[in-house]
Amino acid sequence: MSDLPKCPECGSEFTYEDGGLYICPECAHEWSAAPAGEGTETRAAVRDAVGNVLNDGDSVTVIKDLKVKGSSLVVKVGTKVKNIRLVEGDHDIDCKIDGIGAMQLKSEFVKKA
Repeated sequence: MSDLPKCPECGSEFTYEDGGLYICPECAHEWSAAPAGEGTETRAAVRDAVGNVLNDGDSVTVIKDLKVKGSSLVVKVGTKVKNIRLVEGDHDIDCKIDGIGAMQLKSEFVKKA
């Protein structure tokens, strides 16, 4: 029937593909659709403000008040961000923050939780 893999977190068979990711609708876990070892050779390790290596799916804590560009909102010190996704570019973390929404952060302003 479907050749999509089961969710590695909860074992659900109802996964779906979105771009380069597989997503589980039951537990909201996201993982890479690329085979293991693919795409990791060219990307340099992304490190937080303390020097810890960050990976997709990690949780981080904001270490400095950050103004949200184009808005009057501020991401406060100590805000926890779960399930980050590493991306290429100046702002190398893609995430969702409760109360604010989807945004990108620089790794120099976060600490691995």
